[in-house]
Amino acid sequence: MNILSNLTQTYPKTRLAIDYIFVLIGSAIIALAFNVFLLPNQVASGGVSGISTILKTLVGWEPAYVQWAFNIPLFIAGVVLLGKQFGAKTLVGTIFLPFVVFLTKNLEPWTHDALLGALFGGIGVGLGLGIVFRGKASTGGTDLAAQIINKYTGFTLGRCVVMIDGLIVLTAAIVFDIEKGLYALIALYVTSKTIDLIQVGFGRSKMTMIITNKQEEVREGILNKIDRGVTKLSAYGGFTDNERPVLMCVVDQTEFTKLKQLVKTLDPSAFVVVMDAAEVLGEGFKRT
Repeated sequence: MNILSNLTQTYPKTRLAIDYIFVLIGSAIIALAFNVFLLPNQVASGGVSGISTILKTLVGWEPAYVQWAFNIPLFIAGVVLLGKQFGAKTLVGTIFLPFVVFLTKNLEPWTHDALLGALFGGIGVGLGLGIVFRGKASTGGTDLAAQIINKYTGFTLGRCVVMIDGLIVLTAAIVFDIEKGLYALIALYVTSKTIDLIQVGFGRSKMTMIITNKQEEVREGILNKIDRGVTKLSAYGGFTDNERPVLMCVVDQTEFTKLKQLVKTLDPSAFVVVMDAAEVLGEGFKRT
């Protein structure tokens, strides 16, 4: 990853090319998941793909054509109403995703179980979207509609997305049945969690806040025995109003037990707060 980071910093055009590759690969994964998991099991998990699933059942319209028919006008509306922040990469995703949906439309479903379709379809869509987002782009669709509604109504972006996807899932429950609507909610949830996983990675770190009367001993122990940096934060006791500096340290999960044992040994009365850190950038951790 460091080699790739150095390469892209040295050659900006390489970074741009990699972004486009991410957009193409991510869009292809979304399209494949749609055709082999979601569409055959009538799981309309929000977005333009959910609309195309509903219309395929109601009137038999080809999903790829429906997605183009929604995506392209929404992209144009986004550029006109929101400015030119949606670059060529988003346009590529907007066009390429339905194209792959069209190319793979004759693939046999990988499962006829709606629950499996919702779970693995959600994973596939989340994986694809996470990769597209890594390419600093999107696949357009209802995300653009949500941003337009956000600008002109004052609703938060998150609420706009929930409203649109919720309406699509509700429509699916009416067109198909309540059970299919519930499966669509499962797929939406799995998609969001998979996107988070792709965005922040599989690694998890622990951030600790240590309040101790033996600051120097604990600080030296962390620096020398665990080989991690430590930051001293200025703080005051709420009851005594005396100065009580807090030591902040971030460690890998594999190092946390060692840190906990170190603090316990040096100061059994130390007060320690532990939090999950989803993503840590910098020296000793992931590079930007």
